[in-house]
Amino acid sequence: MARATTRRTVLGAAIAAAAGAGAFTAATRAAALPTPSTAPGSPAAPARSARLVDNRFWTSYTDWRCGEADGVRVVAGRRPGVAFGRPAGVADYTDPHTGRTEPWEYAVWVSPEHRPDVPATEIVPSWNAHTPAGTWLTVELRGTYADGAETPWFVLGRWAAGDGDIRRTSVDGQTDGRATVWTDTLSVDDAASGTRLVAYRLRLTLHRRPDSRATPTVWRLGAMASAVPDRFTVPETTPGPARELAVPRYSQNIHIGRYPEYDNGGEAWCSPTSAQMIIEYWGRKPTADELAWVNPAYDDPQICHAARFTYDYQYQGCGNWPFNAAYAATYPGLNAVVTRLGSVTELERLVRTGIPAITSQSFRAEELTGAGYGTAGHLMTVIGFTPDGDVIANDPASDDNPAVRRVYRRREWENIWLRTKRYDANGRVRSGTGGVCYLFWPERPTPAQRRALAAHGIH
Repeated sequence: MARATTRRTVLGAAIAAAAGAGAFTAATRAAALPTPSTAPGSPAAPARSARLVDNRFWTSYTDWRCGEADGVRVVAGRRPGVAFGRPAGVADYTDPHTGRTEPWEYAVWVSPEHRPDVPATEIVPSWNAHTPAGTWLTVELRGTYADGAETPWFVLGRWAAGDGDIRRTSVDGQTDGRATVWTDTLSVDDAASGTRLVAYRLRLTLHRRPDSRATPTVWRLGAMASAVPDRFTVPETTPGPARELAVPRYSQNIHIGRYPEYDNGGEAWCSPTSAQMIIEYWGRKPTADELAWVNPAYDDPQICHAARFTYDYQYQGCGNWPFNAAYAATYPGLNAVVTRLGSVTELERLVRTGIPAITSQSFRAEELTGAGYGTAGHLMTVIGFTPDGDVIANDPASDDNPAVRRVYRRREWENIWLRTKRYDANGRVRSGTGGVCYLFWPERPTPAQRRALAAHGIH
């Protein structure tokens, strides 16, 4: 059976080996970030984890009006956002993955400064946008340390829904000696030193071909900031009411060998496969025209489609977290963010309202009964809980679609998902996976769904 892993996990393992068993940082993580809290099972869990996880997203007309604008206009309506007004200027961009240099008009929006509820060791952005042909966007972040010093403007993504104009990409090699960008995350280099990011701003740059009337439109921009403790185990939680959601089942393994230009094919497609399951749970799907490029002999062509359009050409994989959220939000009426939860109890509350989650975890084969594999990093979709509280997951690392539905023991699963450190098969300390998840939900959620999301600062 193929392992569900990514280039991010291989890089994380290599850095961890070089760093030894010192304080955990994002540089040593595998496929996810550390967990924010001690995962209590009490009703107060959301409030407790809120002190370690802060979500802030700009989405309302007032939000967009409060930012600094140069060339953008605020769009009103059901989904307020920003789009091109009068371009601020024209600049050349050389695509590092095609070598093409082209001029692009640009317009800029800068968020107000946000001060998270807790000084942060890591910040992960998310955005939801429409980028028609001939347009794309850049998301940057500038942090402020507790001593008042500021980071440079770090690029957290150059993104387009398609791949005909630029190649969507993260940017390697960005650091100021105190914090570093690791693919999609700005991370303090040495959390044990006490260094913290106490505020940040986001800068959004819209791009389009000169003299074009097309425009990107961005209706959600924000970030999840967190401060995370190190731990090998998490407290056990008490099961809540049972519920199972009817989420489609797709195997990544049936796509092994297909389109190897996208991270070696289906063997590494856990993230886009999981994303597509939830996209279709919400009633969305690529059109026949959108799937026309896929070999007609391939079943479930939408999984190939998801892999292509989440692919990060710098990271060389489909596991860029914000890119997966942004892909989901290209479907009509869907919102998507990357965040972190503090306990399985919090996840249960979301599932009870009808919101499944894509979770990230890493484990040895013997640590998760019934998985049949070990992995340095893997995404799966949590769709419910049994009467005994065990986790019902659509695990794409399965031989075929019917085998995707799994039931995993609650105690084992919550520990591998929420811990920040673990031992690999050779007894070496590696990064844990830490409660990171993707949440997708409709533009008009139910009141219960709205409350469940708001409990985590997601609006």
